[in-house]
Amino acid sequence: MKTVDNRRKATLIGTIAVVLWALLALFTTELSTIPPFQLVSLCFGIASIFSALWITLRGESVVRALRQPIGAWVLGVGGLFGYHFFYFVALANAPAVEASLIAYLWPLLIVLLSALLPGEKLKWQHVAGAVLGLAGAFFLVSKGQGLSFDPAFSLGYGAAVICSLLWSGYSVLNRRYRNVPVAAVCGFCAGASMLGFVTHGLVENWVTPAVTQWLAIFGLGIGPVGAAFFVWDHGTKHGDIQTLGVAAYGAPLLSTCLLIVFGKASPTPSVLAGCALIVGGAVLASANFRPFKSRRARNSK
Repeated sequence: MKTVDNRRKATLIGTIAVVLWALLALFTTELSTIPPFQLVSLCFGIASIFSALWITLRGESVVRALRQPIGAWVLGVGGLFGYHFFYFVALANAPAVEASLIAYLWPLLIVLLSALLPGEKLKWQHVAGAVLGLAGAFFLVSKGQGLSFDPAFSLGYGAAVICSLLWSGYSVLNRRYRNVPVAAVCGFCAGASMLGFVTHGLVENWVTPAVTQWLAIFGLGIGPVGAAFFVWDHGTKHGDIQTLGVAAYGAPLLSTCLLIVFGKASPTPSVLAGCALIVGGAVLASANFRPFKSRRARNSK
C-alpha cells in the first residue's frame, strides 16, 4: 500500500509541471522581441542558479548532486535543450499552428512508449484518453480553422516530429535513471543554458531585455523553465507515466484559460470544444475499469 501511495504522490508532483508549463504562453507574450535561444539560455541559467541555491540551503552538496552517470547527463541535457532546439527550428520553418500540433504529439507518444517499460501495463483507456487530449489540443491550437500541411514546410514538420520524439523519449527513458536524484536537474539546466548560449551566438543577435522583460524571464526561469523540470523528473521516475502523459494535455488547456482571463484570447466554440475533449480524455484515462466478470465474482462473495 505504501508503494501505491508513493506512486500516487509522485504522479501528483509530476502534474505540477503541467500547471507551470501552462504559464509559458502568458509569460512569453511579454518576450516576443527576445531571440528564442537567448531566452532559452537565460531561463535555464536562472533555473540552474536558483536550484543550486536550493540544494545548498538544504544542506546538500551541489558537486555530489552532479556526480551522475554519463548516460543520465546525455539524456538530461539532450532532452531539455534538444526539445527546445528542434521546437524553435520547427517554428522557424513551418506555420506555427501545424508545427505546434505536431510537437504536441509527445504526450500521446509517452503513453504509447510507456508500454516498453518494465512493470508498466498499457490499458485501452490510457490510449483513448491521450487521443481525446490530442483532439482537444487540435481545437485549441488551430482555433477551429483547420490545418494545411504544405510539403514546402517539410523541414519544419520534420523538426517538430523530432521535437515530440525527443521529449517523449526523455520522459520515458528517465525511468531508467530513477536512482539519479532530482537535484541533478540543476546540472542539466546549466548544460542546456550553455548550449543555448552557444546557439544564440551562432544564429542570433543579443537583445537587451527591458525591466518588465527581465521580470518575465526570471518568472520563466523559476517556474515553467525551472521548477517544472524538477517535478517532472520526479514524476516520470516514480509516478504513473501514462497518467502524466495524458495530464500533459492540460497545459494548453490551462494556458488558454489564463490567456482568456487576462484578455489575450476569447472563449470561442472551438476553445470550449478543446477544453471538453481534454478534460474528458483525462477523466477517461484516470478511470479504473474492472472487467465485468471480476466485479460479478467479487459481488458474489
